[in-house]
Amino acid sequence: MKVLSNVKKIPGGVMVVPLLLGAIVNTFFPQVLDMGGYMTGVFSNKGAQSLVGVSFLFAGSQLRLKSAPEAFKRGSVLLAMKFITGIVFGMLVAKLFGMDGFWGISVIAIISALTSGNGGLYMALVSEYGDDVDLGAMSVLAIKSGPFMALIALGASGMATIPMSSLIAAIAPMIVGVILGNMDEDLRKLLGKGVEPIIPCFAFTLGAGVNLMTVIQGGISGIILGFIMIVCGALPALLADRWICRRPGYAGIATAGTAGISMATPAAIALADPSMQQYVAASTIQLATAVLLTAVVVPMVTKFVVKRYGSGKEKQDTLALQS
Repeated sequence: MKVLSNVKKIPGGVMVVPLLLGAIVNTFFPQVLDMGGYMTGVFSNKGAQSLVGVSFLFAGSQLRLKSAPEAFKRGSVLLAMKFITGIVFGMLVAKLFGMDGFWGISVIAIISALTSGNGGLYMALVSEYGDDVDLGAMSVLAIKSGPFMALIALGASGMATIPMSSLIAAIAPMIVGVILGNMDEDLRKLLGKGVEPIIPCFAFTLGAGVNLMTVIQGGISGIILGFIMIVCGALPALLADRWICRRPGYAGIATAGTAGISMATPAAIALADPSMQQYVAASTIQLATAVLLTAVVVPMVTKFVVKRYGSGKEKQDTLALQS
């Protein structure tokens, strides 16, 4: 049975299919994930951060130091665009509608979604369509995988504090990978073999943190938040990738997924500013819907952009053949 080849026919399938399977298991058979031992450690959402961190280490090992400036440039441009889009759109909504937002979608939910990014989805997509520099750009983009960017955006208006430890924790695995990969070529090749196999592993654990019943509860407001993320998050990043980085644009689209960990961002914000506690429950449910929606739609849009403008992998493979 050609399981992998069939899965790869789906845009971002190596990430999306395991994520959906994880969500299904967590929704209907959660007790299976709570058996304890290796079962819980590997397949439940408790293993997500560890597996995603290991994937960052693997990806970092593929970044050659001579390519580091370009990787830093690409990552910084896309990260800056995420931040600017999130804070500008969030402030605009706050000015027009107040912190309650519109249609039940609060400013907290909007900023949490737009300033976050599904690092795992980005890794899966650039592994398929991008080059080693795109993978290395994750050393910068990793900052958006947690609540750090949302806290900065809200901190600009004095609503939250900025924990520097979150920044260090986000980029440390990638930096370790860069050091190891540049220290020994054989080590780089060894760690590089883990980049793709670990994607379905962490995808399942991320899905295991999503309850489909909660997604349904998110309803229309969650779906709207998801499309806000796709349109307002993807379009500026696409333009920045094409006009500033002079790239095809697929990497910009790949940053438009809502991170699973963003579901914890409203609670983190409420810890910094208790007055935001009233928005936590609804925002968390809406973000769960946005996570699932963007995980399915973003790969499709990325594939469309690749077909229209080309991919980095094609260019990298061509250069490899010429050399």
